[in-house]
Amino acid sequence: MKWLIAIGVVVLIGVGVLFVGGPSPAIIVAPETVFHWGPVDVTNTMFTSWFVVLFLVVLAFFVGRSLSVVPSGFSGAIEAGVEAFYNMVVGVAGEENGRRFFPLVATIFFFVLVSNYAGLLPINNVIGLSEPGFGDKQAVLEQRTIAGIDIAIIPLNPDEVDTGGGEPAFIEYSDGTIVEDAGHEDEHTLGLGAVAQVSSAPQAASSAAATVIGTPHEGATVTRFSGLVAPYFRSVMTDVNAPLAIAIFSFIFVEFWGLQTLGVSYLTKFFSFGKLLKGDILGGIIDVFVGILEFVSELSRIISFTFRLFGNIFAGEVLLLMMTFLVPFVLVDVFYGLELFVGLVQAFVFAMLTLVFAVTAVAHHGDDHEGEGAR
Repeated sequence: MKWLIAIGVVVLIGVGVLFVGGPSPAIIVAPETVFHWGPVDVTNTMFTSWFVVLFLVVLAFFVGRSLSVVPSGFSGAIEAGVEAFYNMVVGVAGEENGRRFFPLVATIFFFVLVSNYAGLLPINNVIGLSEPGFGDKQAVLEQRTIAGIDIAIIPLNPDEVDTGGGEPAFIEYSDGTIVEDAGHEDEHTLGLGAVAQVSSAPQAASSAAATVIGTPHEGATVTRFSGLVAPYFRSVMTDVNAPLAIAIFSFIFVEFWGLQTLGVSYLTKFFSFGKLLKGDILGGIIDVFVGILEFVSELSRIISFTFRLFGNIFAGEVLLLMMTFLVPFVLVDVFYGLELFVGLVQAFVFAMLTLVFAVTAVAHHGDDHEGEGAR
């Protein structure tokens, strides 16, 4: 039995490497713009986040409609999960504060969790817009017209071409026309505003990669090109702006809850001048220094929240891309399982840290005042 499993693993590795190998990964940190909405450049991570929000809204709508006194089925499982999370929040913050903190903490948890898992779907990083190619080696990709929309696709096992460090690029059309990058000679404006020279010589396609893509004349559909694909869908948290925005919201709500509960006295943990006004110079200086440390600590949470989530999810995406390129089928499945766990842990850590900081904020001076009253 062990030998059969080992042989099966070797066969899967061989099939993956020979027939399903991905293109050489191009690691790009910044999200790519997929379309424009007025003056706004809509990136692939922003576009994906809209679908995540839509999914959560639709899920909440249908689960809410099917709730019953005796939960059952899919809606019952969702209700059980939400209730378990609510009980966890109440267990940490207490009944009153738990009810107040739960909407934000639960929203952070479920949004980050679904965003992380959406980033593991097979549609990510494989379909999108064509991008100008760069680098010495580029994959030969395909473009299909689906419902009137040109979509660039990464095939299962794309060929690679060597650009030769500045050799002419090519695009091959379905009618056999080759578009060869030739600066501004015999200009033909392409779909992305690039300039190319039309050639019928098939050898033009063998020397280099396409840096442009489009339809220079009516009736010709792009079928093969080389370069990169700017994917329509990409994991939301690989855009540093997404975890930064959530971290800022977390920070604002924690400070708001602290002020709402303790009033202006909440600010004394940052600006404590009581001892200085009473003439205690040494103690006053220490309190001021501690207040500065507290203030820096509060602000540093935004940075730590942001880069912890961004770093883990971006590193996971790079890891999956590399494993898909090197050893499809076998090792990539192991790392998919790891990323499922990491996605859950990162969502839980972000939400729970927000909860803990909120509890600390509303209880910061309350314990001190109670202690003073007891004395």
